[in-house]
Amino acid sequence: MNARTTLPRRGGLERRIRRKGWLFILPATLIIAAVSFYPMVEAFLLSLQSGKGNALKWAGFSNYERLFRDKAFLAALYNTFFYLIIQVPIMLTLALVLASMLNDKTLKGKGIYRTMIFLPCATSLVSCAIVFKQLFSANGFFNSILFQLDLIKEPLPFLTQAVWARFIIIITMLWRWTGYNMVFYLAGLQTIDSQVYEAARIDGASVTQQFFRITAPLLKPVILLTTVLSTNGTLQLFDEIRNMTNGGDPANGTLTLSAYIYRLTFLNVPTFGYASAVAYVIFILVAVLAFIQLKVGESK
Repeated sequence: MNARTTLPRRGGLERRIRRKGWLFILPATLIIAAVSFYPMVEAFLLSLQSGKGNALKWAGFSNYERLFRDKAFLAALYNTFFYLIIQVPIMLTLALVLASMLNDKTLKGKGIYRTMIFLPCATSLVSCAIVFKQLFSANGFFNSILFQLDLIKEPLPFLTQAVWARFIIIITMLWRWTGYNMVFYLAGLQTIDSQVYEAARIDGASVTQQFFRITAPLLKPVILLTTVLSTNGTLQLFDEIRNMTNGGDPANGTLTLSAYIYRLTFLNVPTFGYASAVAYVIFILVAVLAFIQLKVGESK
């Protein structure tokens, strides 16, 4: 018998394997479609309707046109990018530096340091926001210390002036999320062979040169991952704003897009169509920025 007729065709075998693979991923695909893609489609259709409460009517893209005239939306967009541009680079740089320091095999007690830095991630966002709100309130810890040192005559407006409040929110986010990203970098550093650093030291490379020539390039996939995740999280910032500045005070000075959606949906008379349009702005921003970051990461 000819061997060619006894062996199964390669193409037929690959098709059977592919069909079985689809059967394995089909349940997860259906669940994702039901709980993610279907609501996305419904939200987009809802964004094309206007009205308050349940009295909705078809309005086309009028909600999206309204965005450009809405001062509250523009303020929320500005504040969101303010947090994104300042907080994310500082947080990721600090996390990478801390991970590099705590990856030193000669460091004593590094387990305790790692736990202490990661511990804020174990606290709930609401608890974290409330604690920092108390620390920076008019009669809080920091104003009390400044009074005792005779550095101020009246309480500093940490949470009642927009500029101060934005930076206090950024400090809160740094405290909460730096350890989270540090764990990613620490896991990546432990996959790098220590002989690479030993060879660099023999060649006379300084610690700074090792960091920029070895650590950063080899951690590029992890850095890209944390950048995308941090960007996504910052664009959806809500808990800190809601609990520290009552959802955007003073005068929308700390308002974010997610907090504005909450206001449109639950605090005022519900305008579900317009709130859905704002939500789709977040969706588009997340998609576009993630795409840009991935392309930049690939090109480098």
